[in-house]
Amino acid sequence: MVSVNLEAKKTVDVMIEKADELNIAISKLNNGATIIDCGVNVEGSFKAGELYTKVCLGGLADVGISIPGDLSDKFALPSVKIKTDFPAISTLGAQKAGWSVSVGDFFALGSGPARALALKPAETYEEINYEDDAKIAILTLEADVLPGEDVADAIAKDCNVDSQDVYLLVAPTSSLVGSIQIAGRVVENGTYKMLEALHFDVTKVKHAAGIAPIAPIDPDGLKAMGKTNDAVLFGGRTYYYVESEEGDDIAEVAAKLPSSAADGYGKPFFDVFKEAEFDFYKIDKGMFAPAEVVINDLRTGKLYKEGYVNVDLLKKSFGI
Repeated sequence: MVSVNLEAKKTVDVMIEKADELNIAISKLNNGATIIDCGVNVEGSFKAGELYTKVCLGGLADVGISIPGDLSDKFALPSVKIKTDFPAISTLGAQKAGWSVSVGDFFALGSGPARALALKPAETYEEINYEDDAKIAILTLEADVLPGEDVADAIAKDCNVDSQDVYLLVAPTSSLVGSIQIAGRVVENGTYKMLEALHFDVTKVKHAAGIAPIAPIDPDGLKAMGKTNDAVLFGGRTYYYVESEEGDDIAEVAAKLPSSAADGYGKPFFDVFKEAEFDFYKIDKGMFAPAEVVINDLRTGKLYKEGYVNVDLLKKSFGI
């Protein structure tokens, strides 16, 4: 079976080789772990955001940036485009922010292929029937500070690899790379909701594509989190090719999948988060989904389209 860590390493090697032109910084910790700063002490770049997103997806997706991405005749933003022929593995087996990395004073949301080694969380890998056994561990961290040796050692231990074989890519939410990589979760938001909220077998999704606008960069981390989530919730468009089985209600899956089908829909994410006292667990899981969904049922040939791009809410979120 394909290894998300070995596939992602090909992109990591490009980032290390072209660090200067990507406006990123490479450093080695005393334990040999490699740190790739994509926005903490550097500016980053559009291309760095593309590559970072591809690493998040375990190297199993094509990532590009469309300039501009039209959302309506009067509103356009640069947008991230995702295409993958390994939807379950690339999005849930790698990209999903399924690892809360907490070591000492350091905390970050961890995404990327190293999750498949540490099985974070184990039930996800049981549900998609995937596990990696590579001897290198690559993790992307959404954080405002760079991790130290203690963090790299802890990740190495959980992944059962040597610390010198750990590669940690870091980008704050309030950075260009941060905005790009969160927009790049547009397909993953849909597969996540299929599995977690609708209990649909995501291994039946054979191909997927999506596009979402890149949220404007906000130096306030909480506001940046709101805007980047809204880019997908109100502006993300996704396409899923599903090999259904007799008894699957694909029409119902499509109807329930968009963000607009959630009870809490209708306000910018920052407002919803604030009302929930900044507690993710008080927010309806169904909100974390793309705005627009198209599903092609490969067994029947039928096409289902649900949801819509909400330009008004995007403008409100982005402060236009």
